[in-house]
Amino acid sequence: MSKSIFLEKLLDKAEVKWVPLGELTKIKSGQAVNKTMIAENPGDYPVINSGREPLGYIDQWNTENDPIGITSRGAGVGSITWREGRYYRGNLNYSVSIEDGANVRTKFLLHLLLYMQREIQDLCTYDGIPALNASNLKQLLLPIPCPENPEKSLAIQAEIVRILDTFTELTAELTAELTARKKQYNYYRDQLLTFEEGEVEWKPLGDVSTVQRGASPRPISKFITDQAFGVPWIKIGDTVPGSKYVTHTAQKITQEGALRSRVLKKGAFILSNSMSFGRPYILGINGAIHDGWASISDFSETLDSGFLYHFLSSHKVQSYWLTKINSGSVSNLNSELIKSLEVPIPYPNDPKQSLAEQARIVAILDKFDTLTHSISEGLPREIELRQKQYEYYRDLLLNFPKPEPQTEGVA
Repeated sequence: MSKSIFLEKLLDKAEVKWVPLGELTKIKSGQAVNKTMIAENPGDYPVINSGREPLGYIDQWNTENDPIGITSRGAGVGSITWREGRYYRGNLNYSVSIEDGANVRTKFLLHLLLYMQREIQDLCTYDGIPALNASNLKQLLLPIPCPENPEKSLAIQAEIVRILDTFTELTAELTAELTARKKQYNYYRDQLLTFEEGEVEWKPLGDVSTVQRGASPRPISKFITDQAFGVPWIKIGDTVPGSKYVTHTAQKITQEGALRSRVLKKGAFILSNSMSFGRPYILGINGAIHDGWASISDFSETLDSGFLYHFLSSHKVQSYWLTKINSGSVSNLNSELIKSLEVPIPYPNDPKQSLAEQARIVAILDKFDTLTHSISEGLPREIELRQKQYEYYRDLLLNFPKPEPQTEGVA
């Protein structure tokens, strides 16, 4: 069934009127808030400001049963937020409160705004700090089915909400399960990588591997190439959220550029010293890294690749990096700091048994890792599929016929 036929059957010849958002809702900013205020007044109420997730939790609230918001400034400008119950709305979040007598269901409005996300983004300005002016937002036209018959209009809205909520509720359940599985993974990882005295030998990573900083040929623009024999040029943008491998790059550099960089073989580890600070990635390709990366290689005789990955991803190691940086003893994740990190070596006098024990630990942790991070077979994949189903039916149900543009007659 085509989208138009599906919607026509639902509307049953009912009229659709396009109404400015400002006529259906009150739009106003929240109250000023910052991280210092939150830190000095910790509590249980989430603070919703310039992002979809809470900025923190505070001991006071200024909003109750007014769940829809739109980010007004910053990188997330134009994003739709939804928060039920009591919470603190910050000054970078517009409330979108339905006027009395508007005959619009709250969830119907939410789905409409999510569907019209691109139109909202087009209302934003991006010179300087990205911003969304309330006066522009109020002009956004929304489709209201059967406006002259409120009872029928609300019934149509309710049916649309019922269908779409089926998918969002399933996605929410899967997301909650994913959160629980991530907690399990973190727990078992930390337990399996915690050893009693004498169980393992702790050795500096620099003693069992080669640790090096990347290098950048300059100016880099001179060495970028589209030619087939170019060397993959690995940047932070080539990493995929939730994946432990780097499998492709957007750019390549010339052979001359590679000679001035640090070329690594497939299987080497890289760690960023800026964005995704200390997060390990395994190279699934040969490639060159710039000086914002550090590399770990030549460890296979002592360390299982998966074992090293889970250890470097552990809370213990991530906290170690942050402690060193925050203490001011180092300014970034440099090679010497990485070399000094002590790694556990089980059965240090029997390399074969050591690698077998590491592989046993990896087999357990990989099951959780796949379930919680894999976009091809784990829960993230299920969530992605349900989200696509939701978007498909949202497009089907909210693609209301738009009014014909008005043209002036010729005298």
